[in-house]
Amino acid sequence: MIDKLKPGKISIVVFLTALIWVWADLAQDDRLSLSNVRIEVAKSGDPTLWVNFVVERADPNLRTSMALDEVVLKGPASRIAEVSRRRNRGDLDLNLFLVPEQEGLTQPEAHTLNVLDFLRKNDEIRKLGLTVESCEPQRLTTTTYELVKQFVTVECVGIDSSLQVKNLDPSSVEAYVPSDGTFKAMIGLTPQEQNQARNEAVEKTPYIELASGQRRELASKVKVTLVPAQNVLSEYMVSATYGICFSPNLQGKYRVIVHNEATELARVYIKATALAHTAYRDAPYKLILYIEDTDRQITQWPTSRPFVFRFPDEYVRRGEIEASQPAPVAQFTLLPITAETELEPEL
Repeated sequence: MIDKLKPGKISIVVFLTALIWVWADLAQDDRLSLSNVRIEVAKSGDPTLWVNFVVERADPNLRTSMALDEVVLKGPASRIAEVSRRRNRGDLDLNLFLVPEQEGLTQPEAHTLNVLDFLRKNDEIRKLGLTVESCEPQRLTTTTYELVKQFVTVECVGIDSSLQVKNLDPSSVEAYVPSDGTFKAMIGLTPQEQNQARNEAVEKTPYIELASGQRRELASKVKVTLVPAQNVLSEYMVSATYGICFSPNLQGKYRVIVHNEATELARVYIKATALAHTAYRDAPYKLILYIEDTDRQITQWPTSRPFVFRFPDEYVRRGEIEASQPAPVAQFTLLPITAETELEPEL
């Protein structure tokens, strides 16, 4: 008679079976090719340090990040499958940071980065439970620049030419910049800040643009004051498209013929800031001719009435737009819409 298995022996059998499955999974290494791995230079605690990747000679732009063409990961099939699922869900963030001090990139000269070694010791890669088998490119070139502290002039950018800066306090600030170039500390003002700066000083943090797309905010604050709006209006000529406004009592019952459209309504002249001019220029109607209910009682046609400027309300409230000449006068005729008048040619 066969002896019954004891509980202890059953536990050993289960443990050994699980161990065999784990070993089998570990023994079956799989691979995963990634193309969304990017290396980015981390912000250094040393303000004199500026590290960039060097691309081909044909590309003069300095870059603080580089996308790798391919990174091949190797590991257990179960881990590869999990990382692949994360990639497909968009949950796999492999934006890796290159710390210059840790990689020995502090001397102002060109350096060669062994990308494979960098990836294999990277904590984000290690957390995946996989190893890096290969990568392309295998090496990247970086250049380290030593920045020097010096005073640079402050300049407002992104404002209209008609908006003049009244005061910058201070007009120059200290910044870390390359010693062989000319740099300015720049300040950008939103349209709302521009309006505020015409009445009171606006405090802003300037920035230095060391290279295209590479900005560094400075520690200093600058107070910006602009010339009041009423002193910076420029004169503009605008093509004079117009609209006609009826009351509900006349809508659909009468039509208007403007007789001097070609001669006197070609253009209008205004004074405005550049922003106000652009808003007015892009509006569908520059002038409005209001037709009154009492106009249907007029017997002698044509009659005349001034157009009304249709300025954007927000710029009118701020005193940023006004007419530099009186509104043109319309010579017009009001005709009832009948079967006969619809067939009549315009006067």
